[in-house]
Amino acid sequence: MSASAPNSSPEGYCKFAIPKKGRLYEKVVKMLKGAGIEFNRADRLDVAICKAGLPITLIFLPAKDIAMFVGKGDIDVGITGWDVVKESGVTVDRVMDLGFGKCKLSVQAPVAQKNYNVEALAGKRIATSFPETTKEFFKSIDEKKETTTTISFISGSVEAACGLGLADAVVDLVETGTTMRAAGLEVVHEVLETEAMLIANPNSTHKDLVELIKKRIDGFITATKYCMVMYNISEELLPKAIEVSPGKRSPTITNLDAAGMKAVSSLVLKKEVSEKMDALHDIGATDILVLEMANSRM
Repeated sequence: MSASAPNSSPEGYCKFAIPKKGRLYEKVVKMLKGAGIEFNRADRLDVAICKAGLPITLIFLPAKDIAMFVGKGDIDVGITGWDVVKESGVTVDRVMDLGFGKCKLSVQAPVAQKNYNVEALAGKRIATSFPETTKEFFKSIDEKKETTTTISFISGSVEAACGLGLADAVVDLVETGTTMRAAGLEVVHEVLETEAMLIANPNSTHKDLVELIKKRIDGFITATKYCMVMYNISEELLPKAIEVSPGKRSPTITNLDAAGMKAVSSLVLKKEVSEKMDALHDIGATDILVLEMANSRM
């Protein structure tokens, strides 16, 4: 990139938008670096060129704006939440779910009101930072009950609206529920489940790079979930050992110089590795080793 345009993308580069801050930022940056999509971001700039000759420009945007820009075609590919995609009302390709940033967009009301049925809130005042999604949700309820629910947009601290007398209920994201409970609210109804995802413009001219990004991220995610278990086992005990460690698709089995002995390598979920090692040892496997993976291609 030329010195005269420090905050722009070189011509012909794939534009890849990621959250510039907030709950997704650190996880996204860690994931990209682990996937081999590395970059240097200069201070005060919201653009970074990827290293290793990748013709990709990273653009740091508010998460709530990413879906809109990807949908319009200004950005080729991006990472944001499904809640943002739905609220933006754009058409994008849902390339892959990323497995983090999971939470639920829920209708919440004061515990003291005991609103056990969301239809009891029809015709009342609802505060939210997701006005379009909320309007769509209450539309069918209003039609059924012949009511008009008032939807008010609040950009932050939505959970405080009821306590301040600004709303009868709110529609907001719930992750752990700590903030909701502290505000004296409870979930009345779940509107949608959301998580971070890779999205792309359907008409992007960089479909090859979008696929490359997907492949690299998928490889890194697999490496974070699995480890490689290696062990030696006698040929007669091999079937039992394979039942314990069948691998992601199948184990790799090789002959050893010792007669009747096999060496086995198998992918095992990290959360199950100790249990699997114990079971393999009890079967009769020896020299059991566990190797961490930095990345993978499946």
